[in-house]
Amino acid sequence: MSVLNRERDEAGSLPVRARPRVVRWQVACKRILDVAVASLALLLFSPLFPIIALAIKATSPGPVLYLWPVVGQGSRPLKAYKFRTMVTGAEATKALLLDQNESTGPVFKMRNDPRVTPVGRILRRFSLDELPQLWSVLRGDLSLVGPRPVLVSEWAKFSTWQRRKLDVKPGMICLWHVRGQPRNFEQWIQLDLEYIDNWSLWLDLKVLARGALYLLTGRNC
Repeated sequence: MSVLNRERDEAGSLPVRARPRVVRWQVACKRILDVAVASLALLLFSPLFPIIALAIKATSPGPVLYLWPVVGQGSRPLKAYKFRTMVTGAEATKALLLDQNESTGPVFKMRNDPRVTPVGRILRRFSLDELPQLWSVLRGDLSLVGPRPVLVSEWAKFSTWQRRKLDVKPGMICLWHVRGQPRNFEQWIQLDLEYIDNWSLWLDLKVLARGALYLLTGRNC
């Protein structure tokens, strides 16, 4: 059962009023889960950080980290970081590739993006470029599981009902990852809303388990 009471309006199903006792208890447990798992993951993966950094610097000029300008919960601008997987200045050439966008809607997705470096392709395949986001989880900007953050440039093009995807804290892993990464933008939004409307700690644990398998098998391609 959803932890949110909902009512319908012209835009669709919108959260109106959370049940405070249930939500406060579950959100507290979600935060404990985030901190515990993120801390353990940082400890386990920390030996990879210098190796990844050296590989990036040795094969492509530019910084090791990429500042990810996204929008967080409640439309709040958020600074997150990834290991850089593209050539320096990639954003400036994005407009030249828009006709090859494989996603519908305002987001840009391209499997064989020529801006991605050889090392970047490996990092992306196993989602190793996402590891710095564990710091964002510890800071409380992101959760381990939740709707995917949105680029500031893309958020401006979202309609009102689509923006409900960030009524909650965004996450590193979402239903989109474990449901086959549909390229249809509407499907992506619906998966995020499905997560919000049916959120529970058990759902987070299931997504984390499936997400771990997704990462280890290198299906992020």
